[in-house]
Amino acid sequence: MEAHAISLWGAADLREFPTPRDATGERFPRALAWAIPMGPRIMAGIQHGPDQAYADEYARVNRLINQLSEELAAELKARGLRSLALPASHRSDTVALQGDFPHKTAATRAGLGWIGRHCQLVTRPFGPWVRLGTVFTDLEIPCGPPALKNFCGSCTRCVEACPAQALKGSAWYPGLAREAMLDVHSCDAWKKQHYFQFHQGHACGICAAVCPHGVKLLEKPDTD
Repeated sequence: MEAHAISLWGAADLREFPTPRDATGERFPRALAWAIPMGPRIMAGIQHGPDQAYADEYARVNRLINQLSEELAAELKARGLRSLALPASHRSDTVALQGDFPHKTAATRAGLGWIGRHCQLVTRPFGPWVRLGTVFTDLEIPCGPPALKNFCGSCTRCVEACPAQALKGSAWYPGLAREAMLDVHSCDAWKKQHYFQFHQGHACGICAAVCPHGVKLLEKPDTD
């Protein structure tokens, strides 16, 4: 991962989870997970709603994640290992509004961060201003340690900022259901009604934009 200048990555032990199956029907025991940061100034600019700069950055980082995921999966297969790339921002279940597997689960199991009250991964170096990549594999590699607690404290800025009032304010811990943190259908409906021009309402970002763990990046002199 260092070859692609990805500084935040790790391996996740997923043997307890229903990972996708390979062509033979076998599940994957592990995954490589990583985070690619979004532009801090772009993220800071959407505290009142997404704009075209955010939509373009969202698409750019997703393309990069998909490219790197396919390259990594191909490299693992070339070495005789099983692998499967998990697409970025892909909904395979349009009723439950979810993909084949949560990137966030792989990321927390790899120890990259915890889940904030906005139901997104929060990392130490980049806050929630990231997008996630995941490649399932049977590669024997040290995993974790997984994240076991959240570090949001009493902060509820994301909950207060959500225009859809879809965030329930629950403090995350491993195993907490998404439904206990987020009304995903209210979130989806608001985005489609108000932000359809940005990826057909699949992107908002307000809750992440106001998160103090992301805002602190603006204090760095090299922030672009």
